[in-house]
Amino acid sequence: MNTFLHQLRKKHPRSQGDLATLIGVSRQTFSLIEKGATELTISQARKLAHEFNLSLEDYLAERDVPPHEVTLEREKKSSSAQTTLRVSVPQKNVKKFKEVLLYLTEKIGAKPNVGEAVICKLLYFIDFDYYEKYEEQLTGSVYIKNHHGPTPIALPKIVEQMEENKELVRIAEKYFQYQQKKYLPLRKPDLSLLSAREIEHIDWVLARLSDKNAKELEDYSHRDVPWLSAENQQPIDYESVFYRTTEFSVREYDEASL
Repeated sequence: MNTFLHQLRKKHPRSQGDLATLIGVSRQTFSLIEKGATELTISQARKLAHEFNLSLEDYLAERDVPPHEVTLEREKKSSSAQTTLRVSVPQKNVKKFKEVLLYLTEKIGAKPNVGEAVICKLLYFIDFDYYEKYEEQLTGSVYIKNHHGPTPIALPKIVEQMEENKELVRIAEKYFQYQQKKYLPLRKPDLSLLSAREIEHIDWVLARLSDKNAKELEDYSHRDVPWLSAENQQPIDYESVFYRTTEFSVREYDEASL
């Protein structure tokens, strides 16, 4: 039976064994759940929704999010009919994003709380805080609003490319009851692509936020004006940083600029 859970597992993809471990059942029991012969508990459904980057409400209503089309420069474009947003990432932005990602994973990637979800939120605050401070972009990444917070839309494509080039490796670890995806660097970052001011800024963000876990950063990002003002699954506007509340603003404004 081609159930919604089966469709999600094949689309992302995940093994029955991994998802069974995630929700605390045997693979045989998970197989029955996937076939619709056994019901999920709310706790199990919540874990699966989180794994597939859906809200619990969307998961229970069997509403999936169409994939976005991301093209790295020099890569052949897809013609998927499901695409809701097309983003082309210039090669210079890809290079800089890679070095920032490697810098993050080198400095904090081994921390037990730091997985893919934490990396996404840290990248968001690095980029949006920098834009508010200096009115310049650091990586130039496009972030979308999804259920778990801001996400750099090109991250999966870039990580896939980095794995192929032996620059980075993805591993799976258990962090409390969740399966955590971690990134570990296989080479040193090329800091010549980053200015001293950019490195200082990244270090400042990491000092403030890198000890928080994924849930804490998710809740924190959900109170920030750029995330609040964006539509679901749509790009987050960098200009909205200038309307931040005092909790999030990282720039001192004089009265003449207000």
